[in-house]
Amino acid sequence: MNTSKEIQGKMSHDSHCMFTCKQQRSPVRVPGPIIVGAGPSGLAVAACLENQGVPSVVIERSNCIASLWQLKTYDRLRLHLPKKFCELPLMPFPEDYPTYPNKQQFVEYLEAYAKRFGINPVLNSRVERAEYDESVGMWRVWSVGMKGEVVEYVCRWLVVATGENAEEVVPEIEGMVEFGGEVKHTSEYKNGSVYKGKKVLVVGCGNSGMEVCLDLCNHNAKPSLVVRDAVSILFPS
Repeated sequence: MNTSKEIQGKMSHDSHCMFTCKQQRSPVRVPGPIIVGAGPSGLAVAACLENQGVPSVVIERSNCIASLWQLKTYDRLRLHLPKKFCELPLMPFPEDYPTYPNKQQFVEYLEAYAKRFGINPVLNSRVERAEYDESVGMWRVWSVGMKGEVVEYVCRWLVVATGENAEEVVPEIEGMVEFGGEVKHTSEYKNGSVYKGKKVLVVGCGNSGMEVCLDLCNHNAKPSLVVRDAVSILFPS
C-alpha cells in the first residue's frame, strides 16, 4: 500500500483541509516520529530516539533551538536548580560549569547536545494542523514556513514538546489601557538598566518576579512587588 498517495487522495476530498492543493507538496514520509518543539524536551526525545536507532524530524517555529531561553529571558537568568537535576539524558554538563549555570552556558550546552546527536531541526516552521488517520494508522502533520510554504508530513508517531511557557499570559487589569506608562511582560525584559531611578511595579512573586525585582534594585530602580497571596520566603542558612 502506498500510504502517502492514499492520504493525499483523502485530502483532495477533505472539505476541512485548511490548505489548497496548489500549496501542497508531495507528502514527506518520516520513518520515525515528528517532534514539535526544539526546546530541551524536544531535543532530549530526539537524542534518546537516535541513541536507539530511531530517526525523527524536529519542527521548530522559531529561528533557533531553545528559543524560550535564547529570545525570551532576562540577562541575569540562571538555572534555579543545581545542574545535576537539569542535565539532559546521555550527556552531562561540562565539569567546569558552576552548580547553577547561567543563561549563555545553558544555551551552549543545548547547542553542543544537538550537535552531538545530529539533531538538525526544521526551523522557522510552524505546525498548523495535525490529525490521526485511523484508516491507515498514520499521523498527518502540516507545517507552514516563513514564506507561507506548506509541508505535509506523514508519520506513525507525534510528540508535542512545545512547553508550558511558550505563550505569554497577560491578565486583564482594570485601568491598564488608560495607563500612560510602559507595560511589559517578563518575556520582553532583559535588564534594569533602562529603569534607573524609575518606579516599577512588578506583578507576581514567582521566580521571574523575584529575580526581576532584584535586578531592578541592582540597577538603582525603585521596584514594588504585588503579591496575590501570602508568601513564605526561606533564607539559606
